[in-house]
Amino acid sequence: MQIAPSILTADFCELGKLMEELVSEGIDWIHLDVMDGNWVINKTITFGPSLVRSIRQKLGPEIFIDCHLMITNAEETWEQYVDAGVNLVIFHIEAVNDANVLIDNLHSSGCQAGIVLNPDTPASEVLPYLSKLDLVLVMSVVPGKGGQSFMPEMESKIREFRLAINNQIDSGGLPTKLMIDGGIKHYNASLVKSWGIDVAVIGSGIINDNGTVEENLKEITSAL
Repeated sequence: MQIAPSILTADFCELGKLMEELVSEGIDWIHLDVMDGNWVINKTITFGPSLVRSIRQKLGPEIFIDCHLMITNAEETWEQYVDAGVNLVIFHIEAVNDANVLIDNLHSSGCQAGIVLNPDTPASEVLPYLSKLDLVLVMSVVPGKGGQSFMPEMESKIREFRLAINNQIDSGGLPTKLMIDGGIKHYNASLVKSWGIDVAVIGSGIINDNGTVEENLKEITSAL
């Protein structure tokens, strides 16, 4: 299972230093949470294309960058994030009018396309698009609400996606990746891996005051 650190809990004044630390520890995937202060429940604004572009310039072309768009107008603004240098745009199935068009637009631009679904959204809302997707992200907390606990009840949804993806691969289809985000720590990382997760987004489990990035990553990789 691959680890994709989220920078949401980072000190933004120290982002350059943090990026260097992560890369030095072997991280090659960075997850960027984009909130517009409107779609997410807590009305938080995080950052936009300008910061994404700075991160790309800092990391260079070797590091994979995705952006999780928790915004109301992904269908109108996705191109700004592609131009800023992301490799993958992940949009909410609950926040778009025509997922097929957005997926096609992203692929036409040379960018990978992913769909994310909230905890209360059934897998059936996303499964019709699976054959066209590079990634599916299952949220194990409600986006935008801080201090939440990991939702183990997402297991059945994740296993449903895992089975569908495996069947898709067996039929010669796209090897869609399966990602989880929300409350992943060292003590449950191996659990979600056993469910069939390919990529785990980890934020405060890596970037916190209880240990260094190096120490926290070692604890997670040891648990895996």
